[in-house]
Amino acid sequence: MNLPSSHPLVDGRTKNSSLVRAYSGQAPSRRPVWFMRQAGRSLPEYREARVGTAMLEACLDPALASEITLQPVRRHDVDAAIFFSDIVVPLKLAGVDVEIKPGVGPVMGSAVRTADDVARLRELGPLTPDALQPVSDGVALTVDALGETPLIGFAGAPFTLAAYLVEGGPSRDHLAARTLMHADPATWAALTEWAADVAGAFLRAQVLAGASATQLFDSWAGSLSLADYTAHVAPASARALTHVADLDVKKVHFGTGTSELLAAMRDVGADVVGVDYRLPLDEANRRLGGTTPLQGNIDPALLAAPWPVLEAHVRDVVARGSVAPGHVVNLGHGVPPETDPTVLTRVARLVHEI
Repeated sequence: MNLPSSHPLVDGRTKNSSLVRAYSGQAPSRRPVWFMRQAGRSLPEYREARVGTAMLEACLDPALASEITLQPVRRHDVDAAIFFSDIVVPLKLAGVDVEIKPGVGPVMGSAVRTADDVARLRELGPLTPDALQPVSDGVALTVDALGETPLIGFAGAPFTLAAYLVEGGPSRDHLAARTLMHADPATWAALTEWAADVAGAFLRAQVLAGASATQLFDSWAGSLSLADYTAHVAPASARALTHVADLDVKKVHFGTGTSELLAAMRDVGADVVGVDYRLPLDEANRRLGGTTPLQGNIDPALLAAPWPVLEAHVRDVVARGSVAPGHVVNLGHGVPPETDPTVLTRVARLVHEI
């Protein structure tokens, strides 16, 4: 299926943007930079906009989600917006009992740990266009306002979604999820296939509404060995990305603590690999055979360091990323909420000046 004629990649608005060119392995006119979690708690205008509105409510309010998405583009002069949402939004839209508790994170009404639990989950069925309408509307509003700046759509990867469902909420080591993976592989496969279809439908809705790229975000994949990832997770991640395989947009795959998984994460169908702060980009490029555009990987901890320290680090990241076929500067994880927004603006300016 082709993209709609009104899509910004089709009508030319974002086709030659620095982000899309770098994701395509081409040389952009200026080095692109954006920051994961750039739309969020570090911005005073975000905190003001969110007063009295719960997180999931904000994500599903098209006008509010669009405004929050646009805020860092206005403030920082970044080269892309990332749609304001949360990885559990598609679970919520599918009918899962989930809420985001302040200071805790996503919490499920009940954990999913047995074959019967998964069967009940699958009875909720696939995400429908009607259920996804608030997301589509929010993306369309945002794309109209962004003009030539591309929007990135995103979704949580199946393993991360499944881990939340099995654990019932955030977990440090994901023991219950990893136990289910081995103790009942059939149930695990059914769960991750369902999660893949939910995530894939979420991605597809964003692209059809105007997103110029997508990112699959596997927050917890770093808890896995390469063997476990390849056998029990990669098939579901590949399934998620098949939902946008017929749409001509670049697909980014990012995880934390995934230095040993980079090639396997690319091979599920990604065009670009995001690298966290633990692995230098030149080494990531070597591990990927020098053929894959990279995204990353400023250490978020250094955003609070003295400027000369941060500047030297940013210059080093840019230099190491320059060996890859394409490089989009980003953090090696998300923006910490206590970050001074003026530092992000200064980093973006530095990247553009190098």
